[in-house]
Amino acid sequence: MTDTTVSHLSPDVADEARVCRDRRAIRLWLYAVCVLVFAMVVVGGATRLTDSGLSITEWEPIHGVIPPMSVAEWEEELEKYRQIPEYQIVNKGMSLDEFKFIYWWEWGHRLLGRIIGVAFFVPLVWFWARGRVEPWLLPWLIGGFALGGLQGVIGWWMVASGLVERIDVSQYRLATHLTLACIIFTYLYALARYLAVLPADRAPAPAACPYARATAIVLGLLLLQVFLGGLVAGLKAGLSFNTWPLMDGAFIPSGLWTMSPVWINHFESVLTVQFQHRMMAYLLVGVALWLAFAVMRAPGARHLVGASVAFVGVLAIQMVIGIATLLGQVPFWLALAHQGFIVVVLLVAAELWVRARFPFGEAPARVTA
Repeated sequence: MTDTTVSHLSPDVADEARVCRDRRAIRLWLYAVCVLVFAMVVVGGATRLTDSGLSITEWEPIHGVIPPMSVAEWEEELEKYRQIPEYQIVNKGMSLDEFKFIYWWEWGHRLLGRIIGVAFFVPLVWFWARGRVEPWLLPWLIGGFALGGLQGVIGWWMVASGLVERIDVSQYRLATHLTLACIIFTYLYALARYLAVLPADRAPAPAACPYARATAIVLGLLLLQVFLGGLVAGLKAGLSFNTWPLMDGAFIPSGLWTMSPVWINHFESVLTVQFQHRMMAYLLVGVALWLAFAVMRAPGARHLVGASVAFVGVLAIQMVIGIATLLGQVPFWLALAHQGFIVVVLLVAAELWVRARFPFGEAPARVTA
């Protein structure tokens, strides 16, 4: 609908039409940023799998956009890399060409982060300056930008953990970095979908559907599983105990809590970290199946059936990819698919949660792309 057409409508109808138009534009922008965040998760996974994350030893948010342009500059970057433990213990004698390979992965990862920042900040300012952002929506958009800035800081915090005493980054910080990336994707996608289903004549209201809380819990469990997966990646736990469904010859292996204090096993024991990642996967599939059957039997939750069944399906695919990755001892492409596909799982879970925020028994009048 054009502005000319809107001007010939009654004030209330014209205002509603403008809100719909503005929400659609903002929604498409948020979808585009979500695509970039998805790419960031995949590139981040490739950076980790190629052991490229420590190749750039300085954090230069502005100047770092420009890569080395001459042989002398490349040699300077390599010399900086030679000062850290990863080079001295793992990659000693690395040639310049080998260094360039890992450098380009990390540089591309950081560049994509900067692109996401610009792709979010510039349209946000533009929409805000033109009065196209509803008052209730503005804090949510600013919150999304703040999460992106925090992610940049956490990214450097993660890298810094591997520059002095370690030959790799801290698994705690890697898991935090990955989880926050997934939180940002989920946050932006859910916000975009909320704009798609929310009637134009009102702002968000408290959820009334009993399944809103259940779907929120599922989403929380899924993000916890992302964190546990980050611990597995940080400890390279997928390279051990490469059997399924048994682990070290048993479904529940012995030696899960041998480290002291006991709690540290859940973060630093390769055996325990991989075991809890497996168990959480089983729990998620079980909860997803329960939720799908529950909404099928509830007459007022028919609008959740499609999303709940889809959630079971994508979880099953993710589990199959994870098992194949484990049995294959973490081949590059399968491991990358496992990390990337979790974003698809989060997308479906977020869709399910947004739909569940409508009052029980009331399907949304429209659900648009």
